[in-house]
Amino acid sequence: MKGSPLKLYKKLYRCFGPQHWWPAKNAFEVMVGAILTQNTAWANVEKAIANLKKAKALEARKLNALSSKRLARLIRPAGYYNIKAARLKCYLRFVLDIYGGSVRRMSIVPEVTLRRQLLSVKGIGPETADSILLYALNKPVFVVDAYTKRIFSRHGYFDEGAGYEEVQGFFTRKLKKDVKLFNEYHALIVELGKSFCRKNKPRCSECPLKDDK
Repeated sequence: MKGSPLKLYKKLYRCFGPQHWWPAKNAFEVMVGAILTQNTAWANVEKAIANLKKAKALEARKLNALSSKRLARLIRPAGYYNIKAARLKCYLRFVLDIYGGSVRRMSIVPEVTLRRQLLSVKGIGPETADSILLYALNKPVFVVDAYTKRIFSRHGYFDEGAGYEEVQGFFTRKLKKDVKLFNEYHALIVELGKSFCRKNKPRCSECPLKDDK
């Protein structure tokens, strides 16, 4: 019999320990990182963030004041830099126009409203929106990524082709809505996916969840 999501969480926590996510200095940095990390490794995002900090541009108004060309050059290490520069510009216009660039003002808005607004911004999909909600704004929203689908489909909880909302619903129905739990769980899933449940050549015999199959 398959274990409950909470039981699996406890196994992963015992194996890996706290992950201290999201690795950023403040909420706005998390937001920028959530967009930059699309389709790239976090190590590349860190280089792009470092460039923005060196340019003293890691604030909503300063970042928005940069030309698209200059912004693209600064975030080049994150890959797809022209596309991501355009997405950042769209997001910055949203934050500045609706919330005056204030993270505090955003944080007091109900998560359902914020999520709907975020998904209306060009280039912001469910995973990016939910990462912003959870990690930057401390909203109890479960983030789903490719690792989540891969790991839990391999263990028979749902099909790997399951949609985002279906997978997210599985976790939110089974777990208490808790920011700390959702934060840590997603980080642990990423670590498991990187270390054991790889797309190619998975290390199933060594997996902390091997007895759950």
